[in-house]
Amino acid sequence: MTAPPEQAEVVAFLRALAGTDPVETHISLVFVGADTVWKLKKAVRLTFLDFTPQAARRRFAQRELELNGPAAPGLYHDVVPVVRHADGTLGFGEQGDGKAIDWVLRMARVPADDFLDAVAARGGLDAGLLDALGDAVAEFHSNLVPQTGEDPVAAMRRVVEGNARAASDAGIGEDTVHPWRTCILHAIEGIEPWLTRRAHDGFVRRAHGDLHLGNLCLWRGRPVPFDALEFDEALATIDLAYDFAFLLMDLDQRVSRAAANRVLNRYVARTGDAALTAGLPVFLSLRAMIRAHVEARRGNADGAAGYVAAAAAYLHTRRPIVVAIGGLPGSGKSTLARALAPDIGNAPGALVLRSDEIRKRRHGVAPEQRLPQTAYSDAASEAVFGELAGMVEATARGGHAVVADATFIDPHHRSMLEAAARSAGAPFLGMWLEAPLHALAARIAARERDASDATVAVLRAASARAPEPGSWRVIDAAEAATALAQACGAIDSLA
Repeated sequence: MTAPPEQAEVVAFLRALAGTDPVETHISLVFVGADTVWKLKKAVRLTFLDFTPQAARRRFAQRELELNGPAAPGLYHDVVPVVRHADGTLGFGEQGDGKAIDWVLRMARVPADDFLDAVAARGGLDAGLLDALGDAVAEFHSNLVPQTGEDPVAAMRRVVEGNARAASDAGIGEDTVHPWRTCILHAIEGIEPWLTRRAHDGFVRRAHGDLHLGNLCLWRGRPVPFDALEFDEALATIDLAYDFAFLLMDLDQRVSRAAANRVLNRYVARTGDAALTAGLPVFLSLRAMIRAHVEARRGNADGAAGYVAAAAAYLHTRRPIVVAIGGLPGSGKSTLARALAPDIGNAPGALVLRSDEIRKRRHGVAPEQRLPQTAYSDAASEAVFGELAGMVEATARGGHAVVADATFIDPHHRSMLEAAARSAGAPFLGMWLEAPLHALAARIAARERDASDATVAVLRAASARAPEPGSWRVIDAAEAATALAQACGAIDSLA
């Protein structure tokens, strides 16, 4: 343990309370007791912070409480002074106690297995938990206040330069760092107008700043972020997409691309922020390089090399394509879209834009919440498909692939998607799923927690209109494996 000598007595006091040695980071000691956790800022001076004054340790402990308390009610308790009693022993005092010799943040204890990195390591990030993770980040971001006054382009360049220096200082060779720096600065130049527009539109906020799997946990039955970056306001005042990108990169590298893709799509389904995809090549690359120099400082050369390779790979982008998947209710559109998306386009795969989710978001409800029949009027559907087409065009124009998932029974809605792809200059593929009516009805009857409100009666009414595939590629959707193979073949031919 590397706590400064002047804190040795406080460390001994907290160790006795916890009954075990602390968990140590470069700036804190975390003492985990039976039901309480005590977090002590270490009296250290580093290049990016100075915790040597007692007043600074108090201030940043309080700032940590302020930042994290709202996202995880009950997880963070308070900041208390450590004082010396008349008999010479140490104990906790009151907030106004002038005899403080140090300050401690008190928290509730979270079981070790409930941290999301531990859940991921044991393969516990199932579909439901991934969706809940996307919901948690969307909710967290929605409660943040837009910030103004910062030049977002200059800020991103500073982040690049800082990480290039940190990578070099950690022992990553200049023959690796210099090409990455050159490439990412060029990529930032390409998205300058987008960065500026995002800041103008309120997407730059005082965010978490360190939103990876290790800084999310299960609390009261749902995932919540904690341990937000508290010591540097500028470093955490960032585009929400850059904040989110740390989690996406972590999922992509430590779990799977499919997991990262699912969380991306759930977040966009809840927020509508499809435009964030334009910044992902830069943001994912930066987050990977951060992890690379952290691993290098830990002496994990193989791990560092893997993240360096990922940082470079994220910057090598593909031409975006637009894929539309239509068919009667129950034909397996969403299942196919989710299976295809991770392998299409830039990391972490294509954005899946689902008309059902857009409709739910327009009504301000979760995807799984049912809507009344009035939400499905012709006018309402026209507005939904108009929004879908607009999001498809904007996403493809920003360089990211899209899979549009809707019935597309109305040929006008198909033409809207084709026009959106043309306007964005992206190749287009329309696929029409077909399966026996009895199979579609069985699938609808078996649905649980799905964004579609379609019933068997809706299916029968739609089938009576005898929709035709038109120019779209017909896919045999009777079996999911067959549909996936045919769809992959169609996409390969498009390329």
